[in-house]
Amino acid sequence: MSERPRLPRRHPSRYPPNNFEDQTTDSGGESQPLLSSDTSRTSNNSYTMPVCMFPDSETSDMEYVANYQRTRELLRKTYTNNRRPFHYQTQRRISGQIDESSSATYNRFQYYNKLRSTVTEEEPALIIPDHVIPPTFFLPYIPGADRPSGKQSSIVTIFAIWNTIMGSSLLSMPWGVSQAGLGGGLILMLFMSTICLYTTWRLLKINQLHGGEHTEVPDLSKKLIGWPAEIAAKIFSLVVLLGATIVYWVLMSNFLYYSVDYFYTKFTGELNVTANSSTILCPKVPLPPNNDSSSLFSFLQASPEDSYHKWWNMYTTVPLVLIPFIGPLICCRDATFFTKFNSVGTLSVFYLLIFIGIKGFQWGINADIHDSNSPSFTPIFESSFPALSGLLALSFFIHNIVITVMKNNQNQENNGRDLSIAYVLVTMTYIIIGFVFYVTFPLAKSCIEDNILNNFPGWDLMAVTARIFLLFQLVTVFPLVAYMIRVQVFAALKLPATSLQARGPIFALNTLIICLCVVFAIFLPKIGTIARFTGAISGMVYVFTLPCLLHMISLYWENRLTCFQVLIHTIIPLIGGINLLAQFFVL
Repeated sequence: MSERPRLPRRHPSRYPPNNFEDQTTDSGGESQPLLSSDTSRTSNNSYTMPVCMFPDSETSDMEYVANYQRTRELLRKTYTNNRRPFHYQTQRRISGQIDESSSATYNRFQYYNKLRSTVTEEEPALIIPDHVIPPTFFLPYIPGADRPSGKQSSIVTIFAIWNTIMGSSLLSMPWGVSQAGLGGGLILMLFMSTICLYTTWRLLKINQLHGGEHTEVPDLSKKLIGWPAEIAAKIFSLVVLLGATIVYWVLMSNFLYYSVDYFYTKFTGELNVTANSSTILCPKVPLPPNNDSSSLFSFLQASPEDSYHKWWNMYTTVPLVLIPFIGPLICCRDATFFTKFNSVGTLSVFYLLIFIGIKGFQWGINADIHDSNSPSFTPIFESSFPALSGLLALSFFIHNIVITVMKNNQNQENNGRDLSIAYVLVTMTYIIIGFVFYVTFPLAKSCIEDNILNNFPGWDLMAVTARIFLLFQLVTVFPLVAYMIRVQVFAALKLPATSLQARGPIFALNTLIICLCVVFAIFLPKIGTIARFTGAISGMVYVFTLPCLLHMISLYWENRLTCFQVLIHTIIPLIGGINLLAQFFVL
């Protein structure tokens, strides 16, 4: 039997050196991280003998060297390709431009799907986590059109900001103006709009200098200030969202009560009055029992003998009736379906503008700034003005999501301009709704409710339409806000990504949210009070303090911090603190 030929001994002078790091192969059988750099190096170094070598005594040393070089070059190319990002050279073009972010997301989806080939469909492993709300979440949806993708134009961005900022505070704006007076309300609106615009713009500039593709305000706070600032940013962002859910639940209870009551009294014949479009109410001053219009207050008051109004009560049973309808909606593990209804918010704003315009035209101007004894007396300034400043801190609030909304703007250099235009539009909308209603309101200005629809009788057709329209809007918006709370809570608690799809954690968190909303709807159904305290508390951190601190630290790192900058950006947080403290002195 012939002896097996020996392979030539490697010599440093005859063979190319190994360019890869020497790794010790673990023989203990422990699994290494999937596709990690160590695994790749170990796999490459495991080829201590070239695969192209043959145990043939007739193979020359030169052929051996050539085969070895080809093999090592092949391994080197394979290793280099494996080290590239999974979206390398797979860029998708949108409108003639390469959208690297969309390409990365799409290829990550393909990459995870390939890894899922060995995983059962029921197992939620390797599903792309959704820790950050996508920018399209806030873009207005146009029925019949595809969802916008990639970079958006300035018009779409401006419209998205305007649509996102506008909320339920629209119904409370005339009440806020009545708390500050005619002149005080206008000054506060312009002042708060300017501060909120400035601090929002500061967040965008800081993110441009120190942020990344998926950076949010808590990430910037942690990087520039530290982990306490990150925790504070997350907590007070949740405070804003929880305050919004509470206000929404109170309003949904109100709208549902009056809508059902209208149809009940109409079909049972209990309501038999001649509709007068100019009739308004002052719920703070009840009518005497012998008044001919006392039947209008069947919508507000119920006698003990009336079993219907005993069981259908806005402050006891109606908040509980909402639970079986809203509960299943917010337990949906995917909230993208409800984003198709966010354009309803825009339609509701236009309807309110038309509604108040028609009512104001019917009432005419009812303002008297001289005679304090006149029923139409309109004060220039009221000592309760902090109620409006607290409300405006929430009404202009977009700071916790402004980076997400603006990151898809096609021309990032126009972010400051587009943001300014959006804030101007929001301010004009608030001024039109707040001041037109306030100036034309025919009764005493103190009669204006924090929900202006309460000033209209239940049989007013335009008011009924507004309630039904807004009820549908809130039913579609509430699951979106609950979903945002869920994402932020799970991310703050560092729960696994699969928790967003797990029924147990979702049900537990949603139960807590609903219980909190029901308690407020029963015991403190005052949306003006809830909104002004929510805005003052969260505004002190997000609107007044964090942007200023981040800006000063950024300037300090660049050695550009001056005494004037310190003075200006110290006064702004003090204004926020005074605003919060003043809320406790408003009756």
